[in-house]
Formats: sequence, structure tokens, C-alpha cells
Amino acid sequence: MKILFVVTSHDELGNTGKKTGFWVEEFAAPYYLLKDAGFDITVATPKGGQAPIDPKSEDPDAQTTATKRYYQDEEVKNIIANTKKLSDQKAADFDAVFYPGGHGPLWDLAFDKDSQQLILDFYNNEKPVAAVCHAPGVFKDIVLENGNPFVKDKNVTGFSNSEEEAVQLTEIVPFLVEDELKKSGGHYTRTDDWGVHVVQDGLLITGQNPASSEGVAEKLMSVLKK
Repeated sequence: MKILFVVTSHDELGNTGKKTGFWVEEFAAPYYLLKDAGFDITVATPKGGQAPIDPKSEDPDAQTTATKRYYQDEEVKNIIANTKKLSDQKAADFDAVFYPGGHGPLWDLAFDKDSQQLILDFYNNEKPVAAVCHAPGVFKDIVLENGNPFVKDKNVTGFSNSEEEAVQLTEIVPFLVEDELKKSGGHYTRTDDWGVHVVQDGLLITGQNPASSEGVAEKLMSVLKK
């Protein structure tokens, strides 16, 4: 079975002069869980080529078994350096799509028409859509055929307002994930800051924060193995 991982191309943290990108753990933990289970994974970004890593995700306190494995894995690092172009990917070629977070997606994937159409194509063809941490923000402008927002009346989670406050980026990010999911009519739930919280609503699977990334991948895998 084939899974498409969609990762950000955006590396500027607003106008702070600092860098952002994808969060290593939110890529590595799901990637290895699924890869080790025999899934074939393709990684795509809006621009193709090198996907930027959020430097904060390389801090010592952000490391896990999965990130340590990633740093030693030249093959996977090469995949991240040479991602496919998102506009070339078709839902028909995959069984599911997974969006790792990091702050980057709030600037590019949340407004990317190819990404929005791809998510609809997966969902409308009864293929699971998964996203963790900031990545549920990519649903913000997606509209279903009936005119409803994609997350309307669905149970969802994503990076909470208080977690954004804790990392002191509330005033920097283009929007707050929790606020946006609620505004779109989603039934947003959360746990304590940095706790594990994964929500499944049919084919839609979301996780609150980095600690939830492996749980999202586990639920995705259970859906695909049914």
C-alpha cells in the first residue's frame, strides 16, 4: 500500500528573521512506523526538492528514538532533500495521505490549491486523510461540494492556542490552528499542553502536537489494514 506524505516548503518564520519548516519528529515517527510495517511512502512538497527542517525541532529536548534514527539515515535524509513536486501527485496513485506539522504549513500548505484539491480527492474517494500538530491548519480553506467547510461537524484536534502561546508565536503565525478549526465548524477537542491526543472521525485522523504523531500513524495504519 502507498502513502503520500505532504511536507511544507516554507522556511521563514513570519518576519522574525528566524527559520521554520517541518518538525522532524512529526515526520520521522510516523514515517518509520509505517515504513517498518511495509508501506511504500512518497514525500512531496509544494516546491519539490529540499524540504526545510524547523531548527527548533533539532533542539536536544525535542529528540526521540525516531529523530535519532532519522539523523543516522542517509537514505531518508536524501528523500527529504529531493522531495517530489506536490502538483505532480494524484490521489489515485495512493491509499492515504499524511501531513506532518511544524509551523511551515501555516504559510504555504494552508493556502495551496493543489493540496486542497488533493485532500478532497482522497476524502471523496474514501481514502484516509491524516494530519498532526499544525498540519490540520491545511484544512482551513477546503470546501466540500455541498458548500460546507471540510471539517464542519467533524471531530478534530490540532495545535492548541495555549501551546502556541507557550512557544510565544501567537502573534507571529498567520492564524491559530485551534481557532481556525472551530471557526470552520469542527468539533475541536484537546488535552493538556504537550499531552497525547489523537482524534479519528471516519477517514479523518488528527493529532494535537508532536507527542501525538505516532498515535496518528497508528490509527492511519489500522484504517488501512481493515
